[in-house]
Amino acid sequence: MRVLIASEPGRPYRDNEDFAAAAPGVLVIIDGAGSPAGVESGCVHSVSWYAHNLGGLLLAAAGDMRRGLVEALSASIERVNGLHATTCDLGHPGSPSATVAVARVRDERLEHLVLSDSVLVLDRRDEGPAAITDDRLAEVIAQLDEPDDPSPVGSEAHAGRLRSRVERLASFRNQPGGFWVASTNPEAASEALTGSTPLAELDAVALLSDGASRLADRFGLMTWPDVLAVLRKDGPGELIARTREAEAADPDGIRWPRGKSSDDASVVYWDVRA
Repeated sequence: MRVLIASEPGRPYRDNEDFAAAAPGVLVIIDGAGSPAGVESGCVHSVSWYAHNLGGLLLAAAGDMRRGLVEALSASIERVNGLHATTCDLGHPGSPSATVAVARVRDERLEHLVLSDSVLVLDRRDEGPAAITDDRLAEVIAQLDEPDDPSPVGSEAHAGRLRSRVERLASFRNQPGGFWVASTNPEAASEALTGSTPLAELDAVALLSDGASRLADRFGLMTWPDVLAVLRKDGPGELIARTREAEAADPDGIRWPRGKSSDDASVVYWDVRA
């Protein structure tokens, strides 16, 4: 299988908190959930450390075809816990966390698992694209009923609103009626969206962190067929380059309100026909 991967930090001088990789028959995207400055995590490790360790362990675990993807993710979360249980407070509500998207070929089908707001797009041969993402975080944010934030990205007022949102979201994270992410609770894996599709029905599959999907699902500058066309013709790097152009045209986040002017962006793309 020929897989194309691109991953780029939101800013050149910051760590990339995404993880994007592939192994024979397995595709993985992990998007670490960074917190604003001033929000405690109870952990001595960075979000990048968490995302990369979880990603590497999940890539290996998902390669074991005796395991379902839910079991593979649960075991990977448990193994990361073991890496820092003696140095960090794993019961802290701000412990590092991440979104997850996994696709795996098994018995002529493509299995998938999506947890939180990374996106998996199935390029279906005889139908339109199917974009699969977990909207529960967005639903909780909508419930918070926050007023519109007119302050520019990077301003003190904007940073303060972000800190307040993260602190308010803590009571909803990995809770019934809230939203679910990979963090310290292995049971979160059972809350992921899962499914499978016959390979014969697919032309391609794409996994995107939310920093790479925003041209379609946040900015509204592309449709999912547009995204797939760019990936097919020019590859993941071109999609990220176009995302950066759009972000640069609205650096203060006035046209498209968002937490970061430029987010880490990662894409894994497999042309099933190749």
